[in-house]
Amino acid sequence: MNQTVFTHNPLPKVGIRPIIDGRRRGVRESLEDQTMAMAKAAAKLISDNLRYPDGTSVECVIADTTIGGRFEAAQCANKFAANNVGVSLSVTPCWCYGTETMDVDPQIPKAVWGFNGTERPGAVYLACMLAGYAQRGMPAYGIYGREVQNRDETTKIPADVAEKILRFAKAGLAVAMMKGKSYLSIGTSAMGIAGSFVDVNFMQDYLGIAPENMDECEILRRMEEGIYDKQEFEKCLAWMKKNLKEGKDYNPPKIQKSRAEKDMDWEFIAKMAIIVRDMMAGNPKLREMGFGEEAVGRNAIAGGFQGQRQWTDHWPNGDVAEVMCNTSFDWNGRKMPQVLATENDSLNGICMLFMWLLTNKASMFADVRTYWSDAAVKRATGKGLPKDAKAGIIHLLNSGSCCLDAAGEMKEKGKSVFKNWWDVTQKDIDATLKATKWVPAGVEYFRGGGFSSSFLTPKGMPLTMIRISIVKGQGPVLQIAEGHSVTLDAKQQKTLMERTNPEWPCTWFTPRLTGKGFFKDVYSVMNAWAANHGAIAYGHIGADLITLASMLRIPVAMHNVPEEKVFQPHCWGLFGASDDPTGADYRACRNFGPLYATNRQVVV
Repeated sequence: MNQTVFTHNPLPKVGIRPIIDGRRRGVRESLEDQTMAMAKAAAKLISDNLRYPDGTSVECVIADTTIGGRFEAAQCANKFAANNVGVSLSVTPCWCYGTETMDVDPQIPKAVWGFNGTERPGAVYLACMLAGYAQRGMPAYGIYGREVQNRDETTKIPADVAEKILRFAKAGLAVAMMKGKSYLSIGTSAMGIAGSFVDVNFMQDYLGIAPENMDECEILRRMEEGIYDKQEFEKCLAWMKKNLKEGKDYNPPKIQKSRAEKDMDWEFIAKMAIIVRDMMAGNPKLREMGFGEEAVGRNAIAGGFQGQRQWTDHWPNGDVAEVMCNTSFDWNGRKMPQVLATENDSLNGICMLFMWLLTNKASMFADVRTYWSDAAVKRATGKGLPKDAKAGIIHLLNSGSCCLDAAGEMKEKGKSVFKNWWDVTQKDIDATLKATKWVPAGVEYFRGGGFSSSFLTPKGMPLTMIRISIVKGQGPVLQIAEGHSVTLDAKQQKTLMERTNPEWPCTWFTPRLTGKGFFKDVYSVMNAWAANHGAIAYGHIGADLITLASMLRIPVAMHNVPEEKVFQPHCWGLFGASDDPTGADYRACRNFGPLYATNRQVVV
């Protein structure tokens, strides 16, 4: 059974606060319908366009009355608290009383939409409210349409306003969904990879996530004591035998495993895949079996599996278990992705989590392996790069834990896409499985054996690659690179793959260049990348990530998102953003501090 972290955790709602001029005897009465109409229009926009990870429409909660002062603001706050509101959007067409009507919960992301009209100065209230939030240490996002509207157009939301409302709500919901969950480390650090040393303070102070640790021997204990669903194991194993087709064994014949040993590995792997999923999110079947503690799981919204080297030196690797978690289907059919990072690289795992919560689609895990210039490819293969990659390519490659969605066999209008899991069809699943081989693990790397997925990502897929790194004295920083996938001809592919690990899933990525800074050329992107891993999402979602990062007070060190798409709290402009936007981001994040830090000072 695919229980998820949201089975027992209510999904957060977006709260809409209709703000009004509190003067009665004519002023307030004339604005009631217009103000509430704005709130209802914003709620409809959000619910019609955004979905939760389970596929249901995002729910909005509107205050029972318009808010003209502190009493009504408090009543609204009580309603929001009772209804699990995690994101706050204030809307108004008129002048209102700034700090008397503001939302004062410092941990809830907040934005203000001030209607751009001339009859009543909604923009004046917007500016007043944003000044108050900045002064009191609660950064808020300002939403102000570019074009003046007529008074009777409050329910007609312009495209630029709608884009900002949805971007804010999407990022705010990601913040709210992370809060109170856990990151499950199965094992500890892997091979000295910095991200596998889970930083408790980062998780807790910036994300509201509680790190949990379980030793890898818990998997073995559950196997030996039979703490897994036996019927599901039989179903899983039969599905794997039928659908996970083995590829070429690249190991030298003298160290290849026998057929009987490989069959035993598949049985071990099937149990492992079920157990790892259960460790993260629980399984009600275990309670029926008498294992109440194991049945509830660890409330993990993401996790990581150490694997190398202590586990993989003796037991089959975790690639299949990781793939089955990260992919939008498994032996039970389509399902919600469950983020599980290879080598317990928690920082890459959190990047994958960000992407999943923003898109509801699976995310990729890869080594940022090699930069290839056109000249280098021509020297190695006798032929240069294709036209769409002449500037150079970055090879994204890992040992087989990448989501199978990246095989590109899910189609919309003939193009390769990642789909929301609820849109995945059996045809998509069959095509993806057909395009994927499961290659016996390289025994020199993985002495315990196992299998790694092998596929090639097709060209033309828009991709966004990101990485969080932690710098002592600075804290977490984010890197973003938007670009697209490319493919080489068959001879080039074979030649370049044989220089590395030909049995692993392969994605050739070329970032979009701006001609300056880290994006002046592809080499500079590769050279600036701050870690050995990257998380990759389908689509160009850099703007959404920048908004999310600013909510969490994580500065963005590099990105190639167009300037007009960047949406950060309004007060970021008071930190010198006009001349130095990156520096301003760093200064603002440091000034306000982590969202959940216990020593954060807020004046209310």
